[in-house]
Amino acid sequence: MVRDAIILAGGLGTRMLPASLYSPKEALPLIDTPLLNHLVWEAGKAGATRIHIVLSERKRDLLDGFLGGESFHGDGIRADLPRDSLSLGTADIEIVPHIQIDAGGVADAISVAIDHVEGAFLVLLGDMLVIENHFGPKKSGLDHASEASKRLVSVFEETGLPCVGVCPVDKDEVSNYGVVEISDGMVVDIAEKPSQSQARSNLVLCGRYIFPENTSKILAGFPLSEFGEMQSIFLLNHLIENGGLNAVNLEEMEMYDSGDPISWLKAQIDHGLRRDDISSELYEWLTDRLSRI
Repeated sequence: MVRDAIILAGGLGTRMLPASLYSPKEALPLIDTPLLNHLVWEAGKAGATRIHIVLSERKRDLLDGFLGGESFHGDGIRADLPRDSLSLGTADIEIVPHIQIDAGGVADAISVAIDHVEGAFLVLLGDMLVIENHFGPKKSGLDHASEASKRLVSVFEETGLPCVGVCPVDKDEVSNYGVVEISDGMVVDIAEKPSQSQARSNLVLCGRYIFPENTSKILAGFPLSEFGEMQSIFLLNHLIENGGLNAVNLEEMEMYDSGDPISWLKAQIDHGLRRDDISSELYEWLTDRLSRI
């Protein structure tokens, strides 16, 4: 069973300046629900009971009360909303913050929390959301959370092999991601941010991973001082070459990226147009506005 999850939220968020001066990009709202809430609920739905959130010291300070489980509103405030929409996690999930001193990439962030996990573990990138359903805050919590991570856990439990989630993107976007080549459901190659002409597919890493219990030992062979932010690619290639790495295709889901303003703006619009509670009003406004351009 996969009981530990690590959410990576230690990056500087420079592409989201000036907004990231006041809020971590991982806590920015997707219309009205913070991305971080979606990620915690997703990990919980996948079976995680202990969720480690790797943060910079500054982000830890910004989110201090929220991470501590404090309640800022009584039950009489917005009684129409479930309490899960106004907090991080649930009563059955332990939230454990960790400080990453310097932003050293994905693998370095994992190493900050890895000594506190047991067995194989789930990793979610804090600025990537992968969802199949589009609900408002009235459907907050585990029951309505994304099943992206749950899909990875199911494949891991069936095969015993580590996994990555992959999603398709337009060809002109491949240079922003790690591009994956797949054969018979297994990853055979990962190219980090290739040019459009060099990309062997349009399937990219979408920020969902299950790593094996011995990940710490593997990472020791690829020290940050030598491999830098490419540590994670060397880690994944090691898994490919030593037992295999499953690719879990999440093509039926939408991948939203809060890493830069335009991508996040597109996510807001796309999600809003798919939500039953606000889609009609938003569609009418957009149609009218576009007609006047």
